[in-house]
Amino acid sequence: MQNRSDLAVTRVRHPLKFRLLQVTQVRHLTPHLTRVTLTGDDLHDFESASFDDHVKVFFPAPGADKPVIPQAGPDGPVFAEGDARPVARDFTPRRYDRATRELDLEFAMHEAGPAAEWAARAQPGQYLGIGGPRGSMVIPTGFDWHVLIGDDTALPAIARRLEELPKGTRVATLIEVGDPSARIEFATEANVYSEWRYRSETGGRGVALLQAVRETWLPDGEGYVWAAGEAATMRAVRYHLVNERGIDKARIRAASYWKQGAVAVHETLDD
Repeated sequence: MQNRSDLAVTRVRHPLKFRLLQVTQVRHLTPHLTRVTLTGDDLHDFESASFDDHVKVFFPAPGADKPVIPQAGPDGPVFAEGDARPVARDFTPRRYDRATRELDLEFAMHEAGPAAEWAARAQPGQYLGIGGPRGSMVIPTGFDWHVLIGDDTALPAIARRLEELPKGTRVATLIEVGDPSARIEFATEANVYSEWRYRSETGGRGVALLQAVRETWLPDGEGYVWAAGEAATMRAVRYHLVNERGIDKARIRAASYWKQGAVAVHETLDD
């Protein structure tokens, strides 16, 4: 691997801030993916420097109009004494428009849970709280090629990355969703090769995705692999690419966006 400074992944830190936002629009992009547009004056200084950033989303308690929002303390969020902590989950900032102070979040409806249940009933005028992003890992766009790997939960990040990549960039997307109705069209000027795999055809989560990764040809040159989705699947993907395909650990970023049988899991996977 050449030590090219223009290909260095950099970490950017952002001041921790919590915001109360209001829903202005709800769009069901597919039966499995819902986009919620939020707005609020608090968005005037919102920052999201990377396509795989995440914000902490705070949901209202049952019967409540607004969620409990913490304050930013020296070591993270601080809740007022007596406040019950709200349900919170991590989401990708899909789109942010500073001029209109709009933020789009997209909800994967593949699993039952408080976030999907809220999104299924979401209406304009409702409120959500968000915290962060606390930081960004900025992956340069100038690699010779890119591979983006993920399941339903990674679609917002993959779609944002494809929109941001320069015209003509070589990129492959390997994506596993439930069935063809979960496919989305990507807006991009990149040169994209796409593989969609469906759990409805394999019966097992992650099996088809890992097979797609094993079958994918990786070209010469300086490349970067990004992968996100269910924890066990992403660990298997990373292991294969690093140990069987020789991808340098500095050229892959793998993350667990969720974990089968667990709640509120979001972590970077490394050794």
